[in-house]
Amino acid sequence: MVKADAALRAAAKRIDRLDAEVLLAHLVDVSRLKLLLWPWQTIDVDAFDRLVDRRAAGEPVAYITGQREFWSLVLRVTPDVLIPRPDSETLIEAALDHFAATPGPARVLDLGTGSGALLLSALTEWPAARGVGVDTSDAALRIAAENAVTAGVDERTTFVHGGWDAGEGVFDLVLCNPPYVATGETLPRDVVDWEPAAALFAGADGLDDYRVLAPLIAGYVAPGGVACIEIGSTQANAVTSLFAAHGLSVALRHDLAGLPRCLVVTK
Repeated sequence: MVKADAALRAAAKRIDRLDAEVLLAHLVDVSRLKLLLWPWQTIDVDAFDRLVDRRAAGEPVAYITGQREFWSLVLRVTPDVLIPRPDSETLIEAALDHFAATPGPARVLDLGTGSGALLLSALTEWPAARGVGVDTSDAALRIAAENAVTAGVDERTTFVHGGWDAGEGVFDLVLCNPPYVATGETLPRDVVDWEPAAALFAGADGLDDYRVLAPLIAGYVAPGGVACIEIGSTQANAVTSLFAAHGLSVALRHDLAGLPRCLVVTK
């Protein structure tokens, strides 16, 4: 057995210090803050070293711990789903602004739901809403369903296997974080070697999925509704043009880093 502070110092020589703290807090099942307040706590250093080995080999921390925080939720994640990122919270912020002066959406559609991060976050914000999550991956749908139970919104969710055209009816809020990475683009090792390629890559220019989505979105959005769609930080003009060509109004929302991140699409 070794004290936590000594183990963290050793781990920080191999991996990022914050990653080491998150992994150790996960191992001993305490909050990271509590871990740092009790540096003399003894730990199973062999078990910790195995986690550090995995991170040093490139495995994302979220896949090692099996969870990721997003909005107000702690979500289960595995290599079957894209790891939710803070940038995607921009879509929820945009939706909140759109419905600020209303009771909120009654029906929510999440296209490419993955872990369910966007859909479940929306349903926690609007307790009267019901939602549908669509994905082509059965494994992702199983994880999203598990997360819905943990979030306490499973009775208000339906998950459907299918592509961008699998939604039925109209929705007050449409959420979508499609693949948008160009196939030739270089990504960090812990992304390209671990996260599902189908959730990342979208053709030579990264726009293939937007080309399919653009003519479909108008049919999904109810009067007074909105679609909040994530984009890559360099894609605002190209993707705006695709949706505008189908008679849609498009506004741009930036993330916390000031980068273009979300198209706010209305009829």
